[in-house]
Amino acid sequence: MKLQTQRFIDRWVGQLLCGAVSAWVRFTGLFGSPTAQLAAAPKNILIILLSEMGSIVLAGPMFAHLRRQYPGAAIHILQLKKNQEVSKLLQLTDTACMHSLDDSSGGSLVRDILSISLKMRRLGLDAVIDCELFSRVSALLSFSTGAPVRVGFTPHTQEGLYRGSFINHAIPYNPYQHISKQFLSLVDALDSAGSTPRNKAAPIRELPVNTELSVSFDNGELTAYQAKLVADHPVTATRGLVLMYAGGGILPERAWPAEHYARVAQGLCAAGFAVGLIGLKDDAQLAKDLIAKIRDSACIDLTGYTRSIRELLMLFHSARLLITNDGGPGHFATLTPIQTMVFFGPETGKLYGPLGTRNAILESGIACSPCLSAYNHRLTFCDGDNQCLKRIAPDPVLDQALNFLRGSSANEGLSSPGAAA
Repeated sequence: MKLQTQRFIDRWVGQLLCGAVSAWVRFTGLFGSPTAQLAAAPKNILIILLSEMGSIVLAGPMFAHLRRQYPGAAIHILQLKKNQEVSKLLQLTDTACMHSLDDSSGGSLVRDILSISLKMRRLGLDAVIDCELFSRVSALLSFSTGAPVRVGFTPHTQEGLYRGSFINHAIPYNPYQHISKQFLSLVDALDSAGSTPRNKAAPIRELPVNTELSVSFDNGELTAYQAKLVADHPVTATRGLVLMYAGGGILPERAWPAEHYARVAQGLCAAGFAVGLIGLKDDAQLAKDLIAKIRDSACIDLTGYTRSIRELLMLFHSARLLITNDGGPGHFATLTPIQTMVFFGPETGKLYGPLGTRNAILESGIACSPCLSAYNHRLTFCDGDNQCLKRIAPDPVLDQALNFLRGSSANEGLSSPGAAA
């Protein structure tokens, strides 16, 4: 199903259904007990996390905190089917506790929603945590599972973001705090006295440095993969490898200009490094166009080269630096030793930047940036003219990359936020 179609259904049908459910909850509450509280030893907790795959990595500290807080509980995860590979790779929970929705068509999505709701009701959930930002379908799912404790974000007094009033352990979404910290606040809300738009009792935390996630590789596996890479692309045998992800994914306005990538790639190749252009098969044409501009045999096309996220991580192990647009690759890279440089503009690294110390956030900081948020349903007003990224000039980025690659420490070589033209 197209993204725009999903947004339309969520906005109009979703608001109507949320209103109906809220009225029902309000009516039945006249004859029921006060707001449900979490059991002392919960047995089943469901996490709804339908966002892009990179969000799973940013939610790593939340999963770790949840397991420490409730060691006896089975943690269930509900995701889109296309995103489930990451959870399995990271072993976030038992495979039997992983549930998915197929959003390839409206019919399959409705079918899976009904099936999952019935399954969760039979299971007997103690609580559900909705990690989505003002999505009506996830809010409705949290109710349909039958969980007595429903945790999620509330818009409080924000207009135009109505998603009902049946999330009974709600916390305010804060557009000034990194999303990983806010995910942790959702776990805190499980034990709250109820809906807490004004609650000041939550713990004070620093931004997590560690994702608390890992993927194990033995030396033989990594050595074999690197040997395959060299066999397929001999230029990597004698040159250090720099990877570039120039695609914008489902939000093309997040992409740094292709000609800027070409300029940096030319400089890296001239300095004695190999440049690998990564991405999905859909990015193959972009890679072909870039290679035509770069015109250097040290630049290789690796789009579609990795057949899984696990292989992508092994590729990261084989490279020294990743230069990437905002998206999944920058987050997956934090699970490996590779250094990253990540461009932000329509969204901001202050909210969605990769965790850890091996990354540099590159932002121009112009007045209209960031323009995508939960409050505007990630719809930009720049009409494709993403000046926030176009104004990050390529030569300073090349200098930063070379400083790192030539042996400068991460603090020396990659600390600046990027240069505006």
